[in-house]
Amino acid sequence: MALEITDSNVKELLEGDKPVVIDFWAPWCVPCKMVGPIIDELAEEFKDQVVIGKCNVDENNELPAEYSIRNIPTILFLKEGKLVDKQVGAVQKAELQEKIKGLL
Repeated sequence: MALEITDSNVKELLEGDKPVVIDFWAPWCVPCKMVGPIIDELAEEFKDQVVIGKCNVDENNELPAEYSIRNIPTILFLKEGKLVDKQVGAVQKAELQEKIKGLL
């Protein structure tokens, strides 16, 4: 299961020693509902190597604004606290797996 990432806990996660993947989503977003289960599967698959979580844009304002999130789902890939890749829109699991492997 993916971690819940919020405005208040993201700084601590980004300062950790693992890469971070953040899925920006909302409950009313149909493509987000397609990507959500994939994110949960990837969180389990890479649990010892990468922090993978979801940020609800309806409940968090600062984090989406900081990364200029305009469309959802948007998935950010961060390494050492810096943005290294971005995926906007729904995508297949295999493509996300490759992007995550690129963080390692």
